[in-house]
Amino acid sequence: MTPFIIGCLGMALLVVAIFLRVPIGMGMIGIGALGFAAISGVDSALAILRSVPYETYVNYNYCVVPLFLIMGNFAFKSGISNDLYYAVHKLMGKVKGGLAMATIAACGGFAAICGSSVACAVTMGVVALPEMKKYKYDSGLATGVLAAGGTLGILIPPSTIMILYGIIAEQSIGELFMAGFLPGILQAAMYMAMVGWLVKRKPELGPAGSSCSVKEKVQALSRVWSIIVLFVLVIGGIYSGLFTPNEAAGIGAFGAFLLGISKCKGQRKKFFVDSMVESIATTGMSYVIMVGAMVFGYFLAISRVPFELAELIGATGASPTVVLLAILAILLLLGCFMDSMAIVLLTVPIFMPLIDKFGIDPIWFGILVVRVTEMGLITPPVGLNLFVIQGVANVPMAKVFRGVIPFIIVDFFHLFLLLAFPKITLLLPQLLM
Repeated sequence: MTPFIIGCLGMALLVVAIFLRVPIGMGMIGIGALGFAAISGVDSALAILRSVPYETYVNYNYCVVPLFLIMGNFAFKSGISNDLYYAVHKLMGKVKGGLAMATIAACGGFAAICGSSVACAVTMGVVALPEMKKYKYDSGLATGVLAAGGTLGILIPPSTIMILYGIIAEQSIGELFMAGFLPGILQAAMYMAMVGWLVKRKPELGPAGSSCSVKEKVQALSRVWSIIVLFVLVIGGIYSGLFTPNEAAGIGAFGAFLLGISKCKGQRKKFFVDSMVESIATTGMSYVIMVGAMVFGYFLAISRVPFELAELIGATGASPTVVLLAILAILLLLGCFMDSMAIVLLTVPIFMPLIDKFGIDPIWFGILVVRVTEMGLITPPVGLNLFVIQGVANVPMAKVFRGVIPFIIVDFFHLFLLLAFPKITLLLPQLLM
């Protein structure tokens, strides 16, 4: 068999392994090594298995992954989400649908510290659902807002998925963070506008909450000043060139640690241990997937599948727009069944030769990739955030599906805007870099 056929068989086998629930990292390592051995020999495959894990684990640039994970877990375990929700609740809760809008705003704020969609959805669900139930919000709207708001976690920087894309695609993490900021803010604003439209049509979906005094609003805002300072320090440091992403991640992790121990008096040991255990487990999983992606990427490179596909598609005369839409459709489909980290690490090595061949901006493409994998998190029937929120809210899954449909419509319109107006994504990188 030719290397190209072996490469195609390897990709098909990996798809089968995914549907059989084989861990994605181990599947990519095993299939990548076997494919490499079939093309280049067993000794070459063993050399790859020796070198790739070592080079991945000792690479200084990859320290940014565990450090931002630690930062997110410190924020998650310390209850920062409560302060964020309390503040925006006081500011917006008295208007119709205000609690739902406050939930989206709090999700955006927590995403800026956490960087994980699932963690964002779970945390804000625990905090916001009791309040929305108290004011008799429709359960479909409440769960839809939480599922959709949680997806902000991987678009508003810092984002683990952006970091991994930057590493695999060899793009500037700082530029990716800047590129994701305006799309993330726009997405949150569009979600809030959809809530406003829904409650205007059916006021019973989101009754108004209680009003509060100016003094209460000021007190609420005073509880989140430290979070704002931490975000500005981390992201502003990267934007200004004061810190590298690694240095910013270290500062962010230490800052979140200080916030945590100041808030968790009497439970500091539990806060620290739980945060570190969770960070270690997630880092281990992430690194196994990264190693798997590297090994599988070497296999694809030696099989020349990505390059042959690029030449084949180029020969058809398809326009860059058509190629880009086809790639995004594949990513959206995968997002309904797979974890976003696995999607990025698996598909980016395959699609980057196409992106290069058709002259598509890799920073713009990276934000589109993140955006589409976000959409997969809330797209029935297998959107991960939907099941997470259903478990937290304990409502019928059909209700969650109906509640999230308006936000899926918003997602497609938001994606259209990012495709039609690349300047939304590229403005900050062009201004600040």
